[in-house]
Amino acid sequence: MHGEAEKRLVAQLLTLMDGLEPRTNLVVIAATNRPEAIDEALRRPGRFDREIIVGVPDESGRREILAIHTRGMPLDAKVSLRELARTTYGFVGADLNALTREAAIEAVRRIMPKLDLSSGTIAPEILEKLKVTRDDFLEALKRVQPSAMREVMVQSPNIRWEDIGGLDEAQAKLKEGIELPLKNPDAFRRLGIRPAKGFLLYGPPGTGKTLLAKAVARESEANFISTKSSDLLSKWYGESEQIARLFARARQVAPTVIFIDEIDSLAPARGRGTSEPQATERVVNTLLAEMDGLEELQSVVVIGATNRPTLMDPALLRPGRFDELVYVTVPDKGGRRRILGIHTSKMPRGKDVDLDEIAERTDRYTGADLEDLVRRAGLFALREGGADANEVRMAHFSQALNASRATVSPEMEEEYRAMETKLKQAALVPEGMGFVAPGMVKPVRASKHEP
Repeated sequence: MHGEAEKRLVAQLLTLMDGLEPRTNLVVIAATNRPEAIDEALRRPGRFDREIIVGVPDESGRREILAIHTRGMPLDAKVSLRELARTTYGFVGADLNALTREAAIEAVRRIMPKLDLSSGTIAPEILEKLKVTRDDFLEALKRVQPSAMREVMVQSPNIRWEDIGGLDEAQAKLKEGIELPLKNPDAFRRLGIRPAKGFLLYGPPGTGKTLLAKAVARESEANFISTKSSDLLSKWYGESEQIARLFARARQVAPTVIFIDEIDSLAPARGRGTSEPQATERVVNTLLAEMDGLEELQSVVVIGATNRPTLMDPALLRPGRFDELVYVTVPDKGGRRRILGIHTSKMPRGKDVDLDEIAERTDRYTGADLEDLVRRAGLFALREGGADANEVRMAHFSQALNASRATVSPEMEEEYRAMETKLKQAALVPEGMGFVAPGMVKPVRASKHEP
C-alpha cells in the first residue's frame, strides 16, 4: 500500500519484530492466502524466518481429514473413505468438511417424512436406522466444488471408453500414454523411463478428438481442465502469461489432464509476420517453458486438439513437449457400426433397421455425421407419426441418408495423410528450422553451388 498510515504501520511492525530490545518467549505467527501482497522487508530471516506453505492435501491427507470429520457419523458399510479420498482431487480441508456436512443433510432429508416435528423429539428406532450412505456422498459431491480448482474451469467428464467407437488406435495410444502412467507410475519408475508429457490430437472435424480427451480423463480418474485460446490470449502485456498460472494450479491438484482445444490459434508458428505477433509469441514461449522447463510436470498431461496442425509452432512438436502426435482418422465400416450402435442404444428401432447396411452406406462419415444421421432419422419419424411416434424404421434412416452428406471428402483425406507425413518430419527438424505446410512456398536456395 502507498498510504502514509500503511507505511507507518509496516515500519512499526518491522521495529517491533527486529528492534533493539531482545524478545523472550515470544513467537509471531502470521497467516495469509496472499503472500505476494506482504511487504518484502517482513519476509527475511530475523522477522518471519520461515515460510510454511499449507498446500492442497494429497490422497492420504484427504483420507485422514475425512476420517476426522466422519468420526461421530453413522456411516453405512458401503461407504469407502479411501474411494472418496481418491475422487476428491483439489478438495481442501474446508471443502471436505462441507462435503461431510452436505452428506449428513442428505441422510436427514431422506428420513424427514418419518419425523414428527411437533413432538420435539425423534423416536429412537428412527435414529438407529439413520445412516449416511454412499449415495448421500455422491449427491453432496454435486454441490460442493473444490476450492483449489475454483479459478480454472474443471469438470469430471462422464464419457467412458465404451461410449467411443471407431477410434481403436487412438484409444490404445492414449491408454498406454496417459491412463497407465497416472494409475501405475511405479511401472515407469521401475523401467527408468518417463511418461509422455503431451498428446496432440489432429484430424478432420467431427472425428471425436474432444471425446477422446474427456474419456481418458474419466478413465484415469484425473481432473479435467478444459481451456481455449480466447481464455488465455489478451491484448494487455502480462495477461497472456496466465497460462503459467493454469499450469501452476494444475500441478497443485494433480493428477490433471489439461485439454487445449484449437491449439493452432493459441500457439501459431513464430516469425510468420502476423498482425499481433508479440501476444501470441509470448504465449508460445510460456507454453514451451511450462511443458519442458525447469519445473517438472508431475502427473500433469497436456492434450491439444486441432484441425490444422501445420499452423502450429514446430518447437511444440518435438519429443519432450507433444511427445505423441495422434491422428484421429475417419472410422472404417466396423467403427461406424459401433458408433451407430452407441447413438441408437436408447432409440426404439424397428425390426427392419439394419445398422450394418447403414454403416456400409456411410463411407467417410465422421462420428458427428453419424450422430446427425441418427438425429435426422428420429426427426423424420416424428414428422410422419407426430408426437405419438414410438418407432424409427429403416425408411426414416433412408430419408436421413438422402438429406445428409459426409463432411470429409476424398481430397481432404488425402491432404490429412500428407499432413501426417509432414508432421512426423517436422518433429525431427531442429527448433527454428520450421517445415513446409501445405500451401506454403518452399524455400529457394541462395546459390546453385549451395550444398
